[in-house]
Amino acid sequence: MESVKQIIRDIPDFPKEGIIFKDITPLLADASAFRETINALKKRYVDKEIDRVVGVEARGFIFASALAYALGAGTTMVRKPGKLPYKTYQETYSLEYGTDTIEIHQDAFQSSERIVLIDDVLATGGTLAATLNLIRKNFESVEIEEVAFLIELDFLNGREKLKDIPIHSLIHY
Repeated sequence: MESVKQIIRDIPDFPKEGIIFKDITPLLADASAFRETINALKKRYVDKEIDRVVGVEARGFIFASALAYALGAGTTMVRKPGKLPYKTYQETYSLEYGTDTIEIHQDAFQSSERIVLIDDVLATGGTLAATLNLIRKNFESVEIEEVAFLIELDFLNGREKLKDIPIHSLIHY
């Protein structure tokens, strides 16, 4: 994954001053690097009998869709409010300044499905913790195999909010 890591570029002061944003668009534009990324994830989950890959808004959708295709699984989206057309369950969670909400369709999963959740970056862990709460509260029979990330920003300690779930990150900063 070192070659993939080299393709990700740093954007200083985005989205606000003091932040160094990890821009994955060069990775997505590079067919070989994107294939290597999805193949690494596929290798990890190919024998786990995954029924559904859950992508978290919005860049998580990219990886979830590609991984689901590679595994022969379905995909499910976790979105911001008002973006899903059918009946939804919601979870509101705290941010540094204020709150945010995510939603999932009420018919997102069948009974006893094995799922893996994926997002592009694990930063503070708030969004994924809320996603796990949303799924566990409303879909008790679903078996969560793991949460996966392309990038983990170790210095933000996002794992602390996800202590009770296995986590796999391809790249660490």
